[in-house]
Amino acid sequence: MLALREFQKHSPEEVAVIVEAVARAAEHWHITNIQAAALFDVPIATWNRIRAGQFRGILDHDKTMRASLIVGIFKGLRLLFNGPLQNDWPRLPNKGNPYLGQSPLDYMISGGIPAMMKVRMHIDALRSGM
Repeated sequence: MLALREFQKHSPEEVAVIVEAVARAAEHWHITNIQAAALFDVPIATWNRIRAGQFRGILDHDKTMRASLIVGIFKGLRLLFNGPLQNDWPRLPNKGNPYLGQSPLDYMISGGIPAMMKVRMHIDALRSGM
C-alpha cells in the first residue's frame, strides 16, 4: 500500500511571501476586508493580520490553492488588460458564463475553489484568444 505523502509545509518566509501576494491582489482589486477574508476563506481577524503583515500561521492545502489561484488571476488580468480594467474586472457584474450577472469576485466567494479555478481558466482562455 502506498504511504500518504506528508503535507509539505511552507517555511515562515514562504508563508510571508504568499500571504503578501494575496493581500496585494486584494488591495489592487479594491475589495473590502470582508470580501478578501471570504475569498481567502479565513476569519476577518486572520485577514486583518495578513493585511498588516503580522500573520505567522501555516497555510494548509486549501489556502495554498486559493493563494495560487488568486495570484494567477491577478497576473492573468494584468497581462490581458491595460489600464483600470485589470483591477476593476473582478468587481464588475458579468453577464457571460459562468457569472450570469454576478461579479467574478462574488462568483468566486460563493463557489470557492471550483469557481476560482473556472475564473482562472476563463482568464487564461481570453488571453489565448479562445
